[in-house]
Amino acid sequence: MFEPRSYPSQGKVRLHTLLGDNPSTRSLKDGTLKSELLSFDFDDSFKITHDGFKPMVREGRFDCGELAIVTYLQARALGRPLLLLPAPIGGRFQHHTLAHDASRGTLLPQGLAGKRIGIRSYTQTTVTWVRGILRTEYGVSPQDVHWIAQEDAHMAEYREPDNVSRIEDRSLSQLLIDGDVDAAILGNKKPDDPRLQPVIADPEAAASDWYYRTGIVPMNHIFVARADLSRQRPDVIRALYDLLLESRDRDIPSEQGRQMRPFTLAALRPSLEAIIDFALFDGLIDRRLSVDELFDETTSALGA
Repeated sequence: MFEPRSYPSQGKVRLHTLLGDNPSTRSLKDGTLKSELLSFDFDDSFKITHDGFKPMVREGRFDCGELAIVTYLQARALGRPLLLLPAPIGGRFQHHTLAHDASRGTLLPQGLAGKRIGIRSYTQTTVTWVRGILRTEYGVSPQDVHWIAQEDAHMAEYREPDNVSRIEDRSLSQLLIDGDVDAAILGNKKPDDPRLQPVIADPEAAASDWYYRTGIVPMNHIFVARADLSRQRPDVIRALYDLLLESRDRDIPSEQGRQMRPFTLAALRPSLEAIIDFALFDGLIDRRLSVDELFDETTSALGA
């Protein structure tokens, strides 16, 4: 449970790392990019990367790695000694992820009050972004909806609100088709079944409009490191950041002139402020975190 960890005061450090096979880190993960200051011990024992988030925040198993931003905020609010690097691993607009069964009729986002929405977890980052969009853009509060979740939170201390219940025996798509939920937050993959359509009409246009009004890029996973690593080896932290940035720039293009993985604290600040607001309103954290307390002197200066 986050016992202090000591690192060599000089020379190369081997880091136990959680990192999935992400488009933006391909060159780092396959060994194309290397550093004289660090090497990676990648833990690939998890079938799905997010299965490693619980041991990361509950046990302090990893030196560094990717973590869902909402899970990070919960961990930080509870005092876990983890720091953000201003280096998103994954980011996407979320408007398209909320789907309904169009064969059952039209469902508009404004009509979701009193409905049942299927989700993977109440604390999932995608779900938190969608709830924030529904509240701020369409006037639908999280308290107005009954949430049907498949999984619990990564943080053991978290307790779900009363309007969350659990169904674990079918996929979210199947729950929609069976009529057990009115809508579901399905994630990035487009549903195979043509009956499943976005609740938000023309979600790409809605996302673009939202971005140009707010400047928010909805990050999903972001890179974190143990605070004792940053304190003892700031040179290793700087080398980590440089590798992540080089890998991003090698492996993925910007999308329509928008960088969906903006690096540096200054570039991330609007998005971090937004997700903190959403998490606080939804009761996922019990106090308002400041953006600056998520970083230390070393990590806040990365890329500046």
